[in-house]
Amino acid sequence: MRTAVVGHVEWVSFMEVDHVPAPGEIVHAGAWWEEAGGGGAGAAVQLGRLARDVTFFTALGDDAVGHRSYERLEELGVRMRVAWRSEPARRALTFVDRAGERTITVLGDRHSPVATDDLPWDELEAIDAVYFTAGDAGVLRLAREAGVVVATTRVLSVLTEAGVQLDAVVGSAVDPSEAYPPGGIEPPPGLVVRTDGARGGTYEIAGGRVGSYASESPPGPIVDRYGAGDCFAAGLTYGLGRGLATEEALKVASLCGAAVITGRGPYEAQLTNAALEERLSG
Repeated sequence: MRTAVVGHVEWVSFMEVDHVPAPGEIVHAGAWWEEAGGGGAGAAVQLGRLARDVTFFTALGDDAVGHRSYERLEELGVRMRVAWRSEPARRALTFVDRAGERTITVLGDRHSPVATDDLPWDELEAIDAVYFTAGDAGVLRLAREAGVVVATTRVLSVLTEAGVQLDAVVGSAVDPSEAYPPGGIEPPPGLVVRTDGARGGTYEIAGGRVGSYASESPPGPIVDRYGAGDCFAAGLTYGLGRGLATEEALKVASLCGAAVITGRGPYEAQLTNAALEERLSG
């Protein structure tokens, strides 16, 4: 199975703290580390671990941080297709508190690929499933050449402008910045998923069927919730691309979201293909 992500990257500095500092407060980090992160990067690595084949179409700052991100993602098994930008790479600062909750501050503008970038867009025609996190409307139209296309509601204006038939959109039931509004986009996507953390979430299938899904129990103690939503979306993309029914694809998504929060950062505890097959068969 061939998969792809079209999206963005941030170079993230993580700090483990007892709690997020209040105004004027000084807190000490028990540990800190850096990693290539962001919604596109996290989903790309997760898709690669499930499908064993992933291509990431992105844009990066042509600086030391951008090149470091490129090298790190290749090291993690991602096939990179990069448009280089003259502006600095985007960074982020993430606090992870004792409950595993993450609080993020971003620095700089997000770099997104656009249709006029000199990238091998024709490769998308041979892709089985694509997850779209960032880019312009032209890129989304190009991505529609793939077998299955899933997109995040974070880029709702792009989805609206592109006017293409999406197989699924993933949004939030609680975060206004990721809401999918009544009436949504045209043409209506085949599936709308609204996540609600540990409470699971709801879904709507084109034609009117509405349902809910349960969250999956993490396979260990919660360490860091960073990347849970990205891995959920990657799992859904993989499940739909594999031809699973909606409920089965949502189970794969939930298993991915539950696994990643048991490790530090976006990659340490991501679900592998072998672990997924074991969970599904069990």
